[in-house]
Amino acid sequence: MRARVLLIPWLLSAVALFTLQGKDAHGNEQSKPEQQTIQVPLPGQLYHGVFAGHPGNTQDEITRADIASYEQAVGKPAAWVYFSNHWFLERAFPAETAAWIRAAGSVPYIRLMLWSSLEQGKDEKLFTLQRILNGEFDEDFRAWGRAAAGFGSPIIAEFGTEVNGMWYPWNGFWNGGGETVQYGDPTLPDGPERFRDAYRKIITLMRTVGARNITWVFHVNYNESPQALWNRLENYYPGDDVIDWIGVSVYGAQKPDNNHWPEFRSVMDSIYPRLAALCATKPIIVSEFGATRDNILGSQALWAQRALSDLASNRWPRIIGFAWFNQSWQNDNNPQNDTSMRVQDNPSLAVVFQELVGKNSTILGKIIVK
Repeated sequence: MRARVLLIPWLLSAVALFTLQGKDAHGNEQSKPEQQTIQVPLPGQLYHGVFAGHPGNTQDEITRADIASYEQAVGKPAAWVYFSNHWFLERAFPAETAAWIRAAGSVPYIRLMLWSSLEQGKDEKLFTLQRILNGEFDEDFRAWGRAAAGFGSPIIAEFGTEVNGMWYPWNGFWNGGGETVQYGDPTLPDGPERFRDAYRKIITLMRTVGARNITWVFHVNYNESPQALWNRLENYYPGDDVIDWIGVSVYGAQKPDNNHWPEFRSVMDSIYPRLAALCATKPIIVSEFGATRDNILGSQALWAQRALSDLASNRWPRIIGFAWFNQSWQNDNNPQNDTSMRVQDNPSLAVVFQELVGKNSTILGKIIVK
């Protein structure tokens, strides 16, 4: 079941329509925004982003109320707002959502999710990497790119979220794995090679129709699944000429009953050198991070305090921003096993964010553009 949108539908539609027509919420004419470029913040500064979904939703039905609630809890605006564009629901550029995010002062960060359902860990029949490579969705990509170009202002986007994890169908496991003779270069594993070429194709198609306002992210998970040499994140990197930023997901325990408690510092210390080695100049972001409340192995607030303190200390100097995964969901029929990463659900976590994000002048709540 899809989550219900909390905002009044006619109000949301009206705001989005005015914005798309070049008018503000009062109907006044606005000049069309130019295709500006997102700038890297000064050394020691970090962008503050967020995924702030309504509890239990499908990660595309974010609302202004969800964002406002999160921002109020942490005491700072979000420089970018992260959400999913599920192609089994809609292949078009999510113009309405992007418009109200922009109107609220943030940059839309869009996950292109080419799959047929939300079910993870299964083969994809429609939106396969090979069908992307065969050109079956070229017109969809061009249309998406033209709409993104028409949006005018900066967008952050990614295809292949956490590509080195087999829970998503664009992982190499579902697309040729470690085989080398069914596609492309016979010295390279087919699964990762297909992904690289598919992502390059998507970006190239969109750029050819004018979508130069998109900052493209190569987003991996902090560990590989399956643990195989062919599945290492390095094998998936599409190339410096098409990728703008490198992103990573780093999580502590994601469920109350998880029997492990990964600390952010140890995980980032391990993965950061590999990310930095992909390219000497590309900025790195923590595209997603978080830990659940109510796991007996550790404190969610302390986990976040340590993570945010290390990020703000410039321990990993190429990192330019982060986004807390501010979401909650049901795992089974036992409410004690529900996951909550929402800052609003834990007063101790809210205090941590207020002190280390809200009151920290080096954490930026607005994107710098030129």
